[in-house]
Amino acid sequence: MLYGGIELGGTKIICGYGDDECLLIDKTSIPTTRPEETLSKVKAYFLKNRVSSLGVASFGPIDLNQRSETYGYIITTPKPFWENTDVLSCFRDLDIPLGFDTDVNGACLGEVKYGAGRGLSNVIYGTIGTGIGFGVYLNDQLLHGLSHPETGHMLIQKHETDKEFHGPCPYHDNCLETLASGPSIEKRYGRKAQDLYENEKVWELESYYLAQAMVNCIAMYSPQKIILGGGVMHYQKLLELTRMKTKEYLNGYIKKEEILNHIDDYIVLPELQDDAGIIGAIELGKINM
Repeated sequence: MLYGGIELGGTKIICGYGDDECLLIDKTSIPTTRPEETLSKVKAYFLKNRVSSLGVASFGPIDLNQRSETYGYIITTPKPFWENTDVLSCFRDLDIPLGFDTDVNGACLGEVKYGAGRGLSNVIYGTIGTGIGFGVYLNDQLLHGLSHPETGHMLIQKHETDKEFHGPCPYHDNCLETLASGPSIEKRYGRKAQDLYENEKVWELESYYLAQAMVNCIAMYSPQKIILGGGVMHYQKLLELTRMKTKEYLNGYIKKEEILNHIDDYIVLPELQDDAGIIGAIELGKINM
């Protein structure tokens, strides 16, 4: 059997399908333009490539309450044209089981089932890129509640050298996303993150913010592993700096071997690399069969 997945991102959409082990057989990329144009192209892909289930891992915020009239919608997103878009209904006439969750929850699920989180019951997956979001897998299931985790908007203490910086988030002046996302780096320095790899000050500040987020996640969710992906994490030394500062800021409070002596195996990069999202989306559909 073949199973389909859609990783719905703010700049591009990845469509693909895989087998029973979620081994990718095919994937394609579609630019994210207006909803009608974009979703019609996505649907055409799955009319051509028939699958037994379909999972959608979407940027958000989204409505995950299956009793809600707007279940399956992207709701209050700042993405132009996409607010209050009914994503899931576009695929209902395919007459197959559908799964729906956030893009980061999808990536988290992919890593739990097939990547760095295999065999664990409590895992956090963070994407540090154009936006910042965290997928949370607790007690063997993805975390939902009043809505879904919006960990990228946790409030963070600004560095004393960064007090006057005002980032791109329209809602908060000191959330993680507005201080540490790719666009915030570009706004602060006038250059994209990939053009700043030789500037150590950039990554010292970035790790200062990410390590605060790690401490908050460890304190709130007590994960067995934290996985960090996204374009900003492509700078190899950033992971090392973030691990070091996380231990420093915890200050010995959580006396676990994983943190005290094995943090290199505790805060890690995704094993599935850039395919975590699409593989997780495929899994979202499969678990609804």
